[in-house]
Amino acid sequence: QTPLKKTNALIAQMGITFLNAYVPSALCCPSRASILTGKYPHNHHVVNNTLEGNCSSRLWQKIQEPYTFPALLKAMCGYQTFFAGKYLNEYGAEDAGGVGHVPPGWSFWYALEKNSKYYNYTLSVNGKARRHGENYSVDYLTDVLANMSLDFLEYKSNFEPFFMMISTPAPHSPWTAAPQYAKSFQNVSAPRNSNFNIHGKNKHWLIRQAKTPMTNSSIQFLDDAYRKRWQTLLSVDDLIEKVVKKLEVNGELDNTYIFYTSDNGFHTGQFSLPIDKRQLYEFDIKVPLLVRGPGIKPNQTNKMLVANIDLGPTILDIAGYDLNKTQMDGMSLLPLLRGDKNVTWRSDFLVEYQGEGYNGSDPTCPGLGPGVTHCFPDCVCEDSYNNTYACVRTLSASWDLQYCEFDDREVFVEVYNLTADPHQINNIAKTIDQEILEKMNYRLMMLQSCSGATCRTPGVFDPGYRFDPRLMFSNHGVRARRFSAQSL
Repeated sequence: QTPLKKTNALIAQMGITFLNAYVPSALCCPSRASILTGKYPHNHHVVNNTLEGNCSSRLWQKIQEPYTFPALLKAMCGYQTFFAGKYLNEYGAEDAGGVGHVPPGWSFWYALEKNSKYYNYTLSVNGKARRHGENYSVDYLTDVLANMSLDFLEYKSNFEPFFMMISTPAPHSPWTAAPQYAKSFQNVSAPRNSNFNIHGKNKHWLIRQAKTPMTNSSIQFLDDAYRKRWQTLLSVDDLIEKVVKKLEVNGELDNTYIFYTSDNGFHTGQFSLPIDKRQLYEFDIKVPLLVRGPGIKPNQTNKMLVANIDLGPTILDIAGYDLNKTQMDGMSLLPLLRGDKNVTWRSDFLVEYQGEGYNGSDPTCPGLGPGVTHCFPDCVCEDSYNNTYACVRTLSASWDLQYCEFDDREVFVEVYNLTADPHQINNIAKTIDQEILEKMNYRLMMLQSCSGATCRTPGVFDPGYRFDPRLMFSNHGVRARRFSAQSL
């Protein structure tokens, strides 16, 4: 059972499904910034969903926006470009130019002001504010995005190549289903994997503070959220069907690449955290990635390690742009899409997140003290200032491993062997071979300061990797300083 039956039939079965696709930061704004720039968060400096965290700030507009892949597509490759939907969480904020700001690179711009909504929102229509109310037939955002996309495909120029980015807030909260889908999936509940509703022992303090077992009200809340998310995705499924059919009617389907992905995963009850993202575990950092298009054989799966920083380089590569002219950290997926033989590919990538928290205490949870945030339901907090970490996620012939270090008082380390422990229940930091720990620690330091080509150097488990033990030193001082330099 899935809410995305048509998407599966029209994209996955007609193309390739990447089984190991990840985001370097499991939160909307940093993740979307990585998609647009092809860069890790430490290079685009969007660290969380706030203006202070560089989300859609004036600094982002000045330093990163002119070099996003759509800007290059339009300026250098002659593409007409179309954007519809959620851009960055703080887009349209008054301190950052309001909805009058249209980022460079977009010929047609229909962007949602601020964060996810389904009704009663404002769109920036090429820089002019357009208010929407709560009448389903004209205002339901997923359908509005579908209709705008179909209009673009109807009226665009046929003399220039085109690029479209349709960015639905669904299935993001507030999870408002279209009326015809509000009763769907009545008996669906969140998956009960082996890490559901258990205490996260040997994990960093934010996981340890979760209450186990969860209250019945928390479980009801997360099951309800899961069901509603699926309901909102039925409208996304309809949107995808409409767009694919329109391309087919226009005779353009066979020479158009279609990518389907998400900006982060989501947890519902794993390690007794009710609902959110921004954790380092698979359920938050792993995302779907489906691609169909010219030269892609149908119904394939690919196990290579890919990340959302690869989307920009891939699309520029398809457009014929020289990737050496960019500052992107990612790699073009085009050789994998075409099924080229003997492709040299990465065996690891970086995950990094800088915790978000408030100076004040949460008034509904006075016992928790300052610095925590998103403490709902039942005063279980999903984030805090020092939920700041960096990980190397490795996937090679010999190892399926994640190594993480926290920038907190404990300098907490978490290591998981996902071959033996796919649900990341056992932290093996204290028992794993010391040499592997040292190598991973060194590799993490390299990746945290990488830029462009240095982000694509051989990982610890690549045959080409060289390790010089003399380079090992106590690097926590270095890392702590690097994190604070990032916080802008």
